[in-house]
Amino acid sequence: MIQRAFSAPGKALLVGGYLVLDQEYESYVVALSSRMHSVVESKPSDEIKVKVISSQFNNDTWEYSILKNSAGNLKPLEINGLKNPFVEKTILNVLNFFNAKKSNVNYEITIKIFSDPGFHSENESKVMFNGKKKFNFHKKTITNVPKTGLGSSACLVTVLTSALVSVFLNDFNVNNEENLSLIHNLAQVAHCQAQGKVGSGFDVAAATFGSILYQRFSADLINSLPSFEDEGINYGEHVLNLVNNTDWHFTHHRIQLPKGLRLIMGDVNTGSETTKLVAKVKAWYNDNMPESLNVYKSINDGNSKFISSLTIMNELAGSNVEEYNLILKEIEQGEFKHKVLTDISESILKIRSNFRNISKEGSVDIEPAVQTELLNNVIKQRGVLTAMIPGAGGYDAISIIATNDCNIKKSSDSSFENVTFLDLKQENFGLLEEETSSYDSFT
Repeated sequence: MIQRAFSAPGKALLVGGYLVLDQEYESYVVALSSRMHSVVESKPSDEIKVKVISSQFNNDTWEYSILKNSAGNLKPLEINGLKNPFVEKTILNVLNFFNAKKSNVNYEITIKIFSDPGFHSENESKVMFNGKKKFNFHKKTITNVPKTGLGSSACLVTVLTSALVSVFLNDFNVNNEENLSLIHNLAQVAHCQAQGKVGSGFDVAAATFGSILYQRFSADLINSLPSFEDEGINYGEHVLNLVNNTDWHFTHHRIQLPKGLRLIMGDVNTGSETTKLVAKVKAWYNDNMPESLNVYKSINDGNSKFISSLTIMNELAGSNVEEYNLILKEIEQGEFKHKVLTDISESILKIRSNFRNISKEGSVDIEPAVQTELLNNVIKQRGVLTAMIPGAGGYDAISIIATNDCNIKKSSDSSFENVTFLDLKQENFGLLEEETSSYDSFT
């Protein structure tokens, strides 16, 4: 019996919301220290069996036997009639990819999934700690526990993909860039199919590569795949060609927040349906051309200014420590005089103002009034550089960039009463291999 373990980080799209759907625009994605984990055990077998267990959520379990059709395609069938499209599509794509590579896929595989605190609201949960890892255990099934918007489904697909690939690929190594690209491409296909649409992909990219400047791949890549249900087509060969032999032309440059700054996430315990928000914004954009294009360009100007300002701060931290320390002191005192700080403040205010206008014109809650009030109160706190609603906005967690010494949790501001400040930090790296012993007593 071979056992391995992997983890992938959640994400916060600090700037690039909605524009990330367009290949033209660059986005700033921070990976977070809340991680999704997979612990995989495998042994050779006469038939392919895959079991996925999530003991944290009412012991949710999905068991699959694998059927082969006339074209040689492998189809996972959940033997208890349970549905989880993210698990199913991951198994489907990884198995067919390696089957097309003529790899031996006859294994009995058990994968146990865990998620760090931060992905889901912690209400009505029991904390369990084994001395190495800490997880919240819920009495409800996973679909009935509110999410915080950190990208749990993308992380799930990424760690499941990694677990399965580690069984079929000799010498699989998460430090190998070629292996990471394989995981990324397979996970993007599975995640898009599970969602029923081709998304921007930034969440899967962050789960794989970590904190990155991101520009998306073309949706045509995944849309070009034939339907798995077409029995006249060898689906695995098409996946193999797309994943292994196609240049995806997307950007994922590694980044990190400037020294002395950290990311704080505030969960407002509500959550939003991203797909509905995106549909409304898309309708507003199409109905208001060309004015809507000018709004997007204005948002992109703010995005670019934010990204370039953080780059300047990173450069100053290395080249002029004295000046950089004065910048940090200004943030701690809440008095922004240095141009790089006023540029960052102005860029985020410009982005937020445009999104509030879209919210009003498109009747869509990108930055609802209650979130506006909360953010405005947050940025008044000493030690806070800026704050925003990440990703598609709505009522998901808010993101705050602050100094390491800023303790917003102890603020007496009454507007923070319903905010749970999550114990998170930025992660530079994405997919990691973990020690299997770290999950003892949980598995």
